[in-house]
Amino acid sequence: MIKVRNKFVQIEDRSFEAGKWHEEGLRRAAVAIVVNNPLVGKYQEDLTEFVEASAELGAIVGDMLVEAMGSYPIQSYGKAGIVGINGELEHANMLLTTTFANPIRERIGGAVAWISSFTKVGVPGSSIDVPMNHKDAVYVRSHYGAMTVTLSNDVPHADEIALIFCAANRGRLNARVGGLKHEEVKAFDGLK
Repeated sequence: MIKVRNKFVQIEDRSFEAGKWHEEGLRRAAVAIVVNNPLVGKYQEDLTEFVEASAELGAIVGDMLVEAMGSYPIQSYGKAGIVGINGELEHANMLLTTTFANPIRERIGGAVAWISSFTKVGVPGSSIDVPMNHKDAVYVRSHYGAMTVTLSNDVPHADEIALIFCAANRGRLNARVGGLKHEEVKAFDGLK
């Protein structure tokens, strides 16, 4: 039904920003899989079978993410999708639901906050800004951010979907606008 055609990993390590060095650097990792779009050229009302199939894709992405982050803990995350031009926006969304995300949450040691998400229709070589927030408490402002991911110049084809998941080991390097801190998260209700 849905087959993974390509895999992609992008890692960024930073320790310096705006004149300030940080002993605990920032690692952001983006992992992407590109799959065939089984619904190209047709409209289907019920997308349940594809939502359910996305759990297997989430497991693949979760394994890739853990490997990309290495020994770094995961504190924030986000997801995105780019649908090739012969598909529709809903085709990415059907593969990025909680069914897709739960295997990733399991592999990163748990997470309860909703996952920021963005989808668009695009062409090969598209870029997308993947929104990110704290994995356990969306009120942690220091972890609001995004990672820009640029796909290779041959994906997604018109009949493909790129599914992207990003993670970071901490908040922004120079975060200082107040609010709940990572160390203060206690409710584990997804908010605070």
